[in-house]
Amino acid sequence: MKTTGKLVVLGSINADHILNLDSFPTPGETVTGTQYQIAFGGKGANQAVAAGRSGADIAFIACTGDDDTGERVRQQLISDNIDVAPVSVIANESTGVALIFVNGEGENVIGIHAGANAALSPALVDAQRERIAQASALLMQLESPVESVLAAARIAHENQTIVALNPAPARELSDELLALVDIITPNETEAEKLTGINVASDEDAARAAQALHAKGIDTVIITLGSRGVWASVKGDGRRVPGFKVKAIDTIAAGDTFNGALMTALLENLALDEAIRFAHAAAAIAVTRKGAQPSVPWRKEIDDFLAKQG
Repeated sequence: MKTTGKLVVLGSINADHILNLDSFPTPGETVTGTQYQIAFGGKGANQAVAAGRSGADIAFIACTGDDDTGERVRQQLISDNIDVAPVSVIANESTGVALIFVNGEGENVIGIHAGANAALSPALVDAQRERIAQASALLMQLESPVESVLAAARIAHENQTIVALNPAPARELSDELLALVDIITPNETEAEKLTGINVASDEDAARAAQALHAKGIDTVIITLGSRGVWASVKGDGRRVPGFKVKAIDTIAAGDTFNGALMTALLENLALDEAIRFAHAAAAIAVTRKGAQPSVPWRKEIDDFLAKQG
């Protein structure tokens, strides 16, 4: 029996350790930072939080380590209205970590340890078969093992659960996986990686969308940064502009867009309206620092949209 409007997100959980420096250290050099913070991130968790805060009925399939960080992440996710029953605790493994240096110019260098994220195996996906089958939609990204993303897409496809894929970070994907996807949300770089088409204009975006439709994907939404998105359904495409705001930090803007988009679609909003809702959520997020700390709640999104007239 389908649970109408139920969303399952499958993806990664990271603790981001962010250190601000005047300049990056050279090998052998020790530099003193100006500001240090730990913020929870990981594309999967960011998108789950965006969906939870914007009002979705959501469960999250993911892995943490059996460490203090993992426990804190789970508690935080619960407070963001997310069902964490399918979050597995992996023995003798650390929760995923991103070590981020940010220099005075705002450039960053990042080192990632997948940790428990690498343990999200097809077997763990299969253990959540019933949950995926009963959901209305499944949202995934590419920070989890790709064979597990494929396994989850197969289960969803067999059970008429909508498969939404945010193909980030950019990589090539098999036609087998793409054929199982109903909604795909690449940025320009990711669209080029999947189609070989450089997306520099609306015409390019339309061509890239056609190439993805040809692989069996009905709904293609290519995010174009400040220009909004190119939305194409079975070849009928148009650009849906975003909102103009003063951006402070674009970390997790795309993740916020994806989580909010799925919330709106599961509330049966028309695609353009759902994109507008997602644009609003992302616009709020870029005016704030950090990944999950920047993600807005439903009331904030509704208030933002009300002011747009």
